[in-house]
Order: sequence, then C-alpha cells, then structure tokens
Amino acid sequence: MTHRRILPGLLLGTMLAGPALAQDNMDKLTSMQKTDATFTFVDQEGDRAEALRAIVEHINVPDGFEVSLYAVVPDARSMAMAPQGTVLFAGTRKDKMWSIVDRDRDRVADEVKDFAPSITFDIPNGPCFSPDGFLYIAERNRVLVFPAAEFFFEGPDPAVGVVVEQGELIPAEEESFNHTARVCDIGPDGKLYVSLGQPHNVQPVDKIEMYDEIGIGGIVRMNTDGSEREVYTRGVRNSVGQDFNPATGELWWTDNQVDGMGDDIPPGELNRQTEAGQHFGFPWTNSRVEIVKESEFPRPEGVSFTEPQLELTAHAADLGMRFYHDESFPEAYHGGIFWAQHGSWNRTTPVGARVMFTALDPETGDALGAQVFADGWLNENTGEYRGRPMDIEFLPDGSMLVSDDFAGAIWRIAYNPAPSE
Repeated sequence: MTHRRILPGLLLGTMLAGPALAQDNMDKLTSMQKTDATFTFVDQEGDRAEALRAIVEHINVPDGFEVSLYAVVPDARSMAMAPQGTVLFAGTRKDKMWSIVDRDRDRVADEVKDFAPSITFDIPNGPCFSPDGFLYIAERNRVLVFPAAEFFFEGPDPAVGVVVEQGELIPAEEESFNHTARVCDIGPDGKLYVSLGQPHNVQPVDKIEMYDEIGIGGIVRMNTDGSEREVYTRGVRNSVGQDFNPATGELWWTDNQVDGMGDDIPPGELNRQTEAGQHFGFPWTNSRVEIVKESEFPRPEGVSFTEPQLELTAHAADLGMRFYHDESFPEAYHGGIFWAQHGSWNRTTPVGARVMFTALDPETGDALGAQVFADGWLNENTGEYRGRPMDIEFLPDGSMLVSDDFAGAIWRIAYNPAPSE
C-alpha cells in the first residue's frame, strides 16, 4: 500500500510550539533555508572511552561471541540504522539525536555528532526508518520526518517535515515527565506505528475512556503523512520496544509493569499482536496479575484480554527489541527476538541490565521462553550498574549493537568463533 508523502517544500508556514529559535529554524528548514547552527562532536578517545572499554571485560556472552565498544554516545537510547548502512541514529530522553558513523568500516565508530542541531528536540527517543530512507523521530508530543537523512545528516540543516505537529500526538494537558519515551516503526502495511505510554503507575479511572480513545497506554498507527490515525493496540502500560516479525508481519512489543507491588510481581511482558484492536489487559491485569478490581474500574463491555507471550523477571524493565533476520549469528538465533533489560529501580535486589533472547516455535510462531544472552552490566557483588542496556540494533554485517544510556555507550556484540583445531 502506498501512502502520500508531504515533502518539506510543501510544508511552508508550519509553526511549532516551543522556543522562538526553534520556531524560526523550523520555518527556515521547511523553506529549505540555512541556519547558523553548529555541531556538537563527541570525543571517541580519551579517559571516557578507556573507562568504557574497561567495562567490556565484565560482559558475559556465549562462546564464540565477543564484545567491544562501538561508540561513546551520551544518553544513547533507541536506535535506527539507515537503510544503506552509512549512519546509525540514536535518540535520547533529553534534547539530542545523535548520528554515529563508521567511515572506515572497522566496526568502531569514528564520528559521533548531534543530528539536526538547528532543531530543538523534546525527548527525541524514537527514531525509525522507512525502507526508502525517510527517518521518523517520535518525540514526547510531536513526530518529525527527515527525507534522505543519510545524506542530510552531514550538515546541520536537514530537510524536515512535520507528521504530527507539536501538541497533537497527545493532548498538551497530558504531557508528562513520566513514560514519555516514544518508539516508532514502519509496518509491513507502510503505516507508521508509535507507542504512547500512559504516564501514571495506574491511570485514574476517570481517564480510562479518554486514554482509550486517544491511544494513550497503547500503540497508534497512521499514514506516513499523519492522516488516518487509529488506535492499533490497547491495554498497554508503557511499551518502549516494538518490532514486526519479518516472517509473519505481526507486531511484537515489550511492556513495563506496575511499580510498588513488591519485588516479584507483576512480571514484565513480551507481547505478540496478531490483529488490530487487541487489548492486553492494563490496567485490569498486568501479566495475569490483577491490578485493579473491575468493581472499581469497570471493564469495557465485550472486551477480552490477550495474554502475554512471555512473563518476564519483575521490574527488570524490558525495553528495546529486534528480530534477528541476519545470518552472521549461529542458526539457533535466526528468526528469534533479542531485547534489552534496562534494570530495576524499585526493587530491593537489583535485576536486569542484560540482553535477553527467545526463539520462536517454527509451527505456531510462539515464543519459546526467555534466556540470558549477555549480562555483566550489573555488579552482582555491590548491586551497582556498570551500564544499563536500552535498545538493540544490527549493523549490516549482522553484528549486534546495544545502546546504554547509563554508561553513555553503544556496545557491539559479534560472532567470531576461534578457528577449529
């Protein structure tokens, strides 16, 4: 299915809420005019890089795999690799979007700089690419699109368009400091899918109907020009990781559970969505654990809940995920899902800070259980975090990248078995 694109030249006069400079620059950029913005470059050597490389020796991976520091990237969160493999983009929960380049293809980044420094971003956590090279960035309350981002990232003034204007992704009065890190994907139907975490631990009962209608606490989809928006997924607390199974076209996503119920409940979730409109239980249930009583929070009439594929370690904060559809890893990993556990903040004994994996049943497509793929970012002796994995992406050679917003790094995990004797 083909959806109409609005190119920057057709967006003249677009005005965005925010600082005056941001408004001026958006007007200039949508008119294809230059600004006086300059780049911020991140040093890839020195004491900080050496301290990060020292963490590598603590990271455990299966036999035949090796870990290295790919890039020093402050606050690195969700990632998107450009279709031609020339540049990696990483979002943050602050005001920077980073471009990361390995120009000599030695699998170590040699340039990290902010992308589109002429634009004032507001939590640009969620970058995603269309197959034809359009970069979408989902912010707290806006979605932007950057045509030919693989080309324009070299300068401070990229071509830009507005998919969802400031204040129209969610109502302005629902903007929050909590659960505002969006992620996005282009689905097999060519539409844009954006997660909308709800900001509360459990939303007030008087907000349930409004949130359901808007898609807060769910995933919305729309055409790539922002038209024909609809709520695709309901009953989500806060998903910050999603991907489509390339074999089936089904959407899978992680979900973060309610806090304050104790160390071991409720479990985290890995979910599989097989059709539009499915409801995954929240706030009534979270991984089959009752959160609120239906007598106090009436369930919508006729709604049934879809149970999670996997119940995961409670409070491990399961975030970014990707299907593995490359070939450099052993066959046991082909077609499976890798995801990042960010680590707990409200548990008496910390857990998480690792990369997980599940294979899928070849007959049913169901998840076959969670296993640890990489860990060691959590110091088990002291309970301190050396790093906190946030998202998974893959280089063109099939090796894995793991973003880490705590350490300010992107790690690379490659399969490089020793030659047989």
